[in-house]
Amino acid sequence: MPLDTQNIHAAIVDLDGTMVDTLGDFAAALNGMLADLGLPPIEASAIEPMVGKGSEYLLHSVLKHVLAQVSPAQAAINNEALYAQAWDRYQHHYLAINGQFSSVYPGVVEGLQAMQQRGWKLACLTNKPTAFALPLLQAKGLDGFFSQVFGGDAFERKKPDPLPLLKTCAALGTLPQHTLMLGDSRNDAQAARAAGCPVLLVTYGYNHGEPVSAVDTDGLLDSLASL
Repeated sequence: MPLDTQNIHAAIVDLDGTMVDTLGDFAAALNGMLADLGLPPIEASAIEPMVGKGSEYLLHSVLKHVLAQVSPAQAAINNEALYAQAWDRYQHHYLAINGQFSSVYPGVVEGLQAMQQRGWKLACLTNKPTAFALPLLQAKGLDGFFSQVFGGDAFERKKPDPLPLLKTCAALGTLPQHTLMLGDSRNDAQAARAAGCPVLLVTYGYNHGEPVSAVDTDGLLDSLASL
């Protein structure tokens, strides 16, 4: 690993695709939502490239995808009334099943333990709503590792904007150049680069359907345990 971790004092860790494989949760909640709206289901493989930019982007993308199958003309319509109903039903279903169809990736607990043993301060920063992120971390036994947890609604802007990373560094009391970003997508890498944080990405997560090897990072990890 080319990154010199001797100068690292803290780590900001992404959630979906980095610590927890949540694609099953997304599929269950989204298909429950679609059924409530009288729309056909969506395959998990179609959902995966849509994950990572926040729930608003996810829902808009899913509705566009499904409506295009029903009626191509409808897919181009910006129907805010439908979106509002979809958001309400999505929240209902996601909170009901949160964590039931997801699993912690191998090596995550070992990696978090290693970072703790080094004395690093740890924060979880995700574009997932905070109301979804906190129960998921608790359900998977990961909440105790983090002194701070920030969801996509915690700040004015989401990753790939650098603001959430800068705010998280401030909350941790660390400088960006000494705070490692650990994620799975170009959203994490772009945010880290703009904030001045070193960044490592895992090779197994969700990167909008693109190869993670093409992203500008300080290195790739097959497992957080390799830290």
